[in-house]
Amino acid sequence: MPESHKINYIEMPSQDLAQTKTFFSSVFNWQFVDYGDSYTALEEAGIDGGFYLADTCMRADAGSALVVLYSNQLEETRDAVRAAGGQIIKPIFDFPGGRRFHFTCPSGNEFAVWSEPATGAGHVS
Repeated sequence: MPESHKINYIEMPSQDLAQTKTFFSSVFNWQFVDYGDSYTALEEAGIDGGFYLADTCMRADAGSALVVLYSNQLEETRDAVRAAGGQIIKPIFDFPGGRRFHFTCPSGNEFAVWSEPATGAGHVS
């Protein structure tokens, strides 16, 4: 049962649902359940949600909330994002508590991926 007053579901735009599903299943191993031609729900994404067909996209610099994902292998995730057609819009950088990068998916939505601080000297971003 959902907890009262907790974030329970997130819906995001997609300009191409098939491309969105391919990208996120390839990079993050998410699964999807289609509800008609204009909506697909997330499974195995860490939170319930879905993508709806739209001409818009979510970008933090335009005032959208930023969806932040976690990875225990930040560089490998960054490389997988690139290989699947995502664009890195902020390379890996340090922030208090860890490191992260920002990317856009093929529909233009901005996401971030974070990880703990790098251990050892000489890590390459």
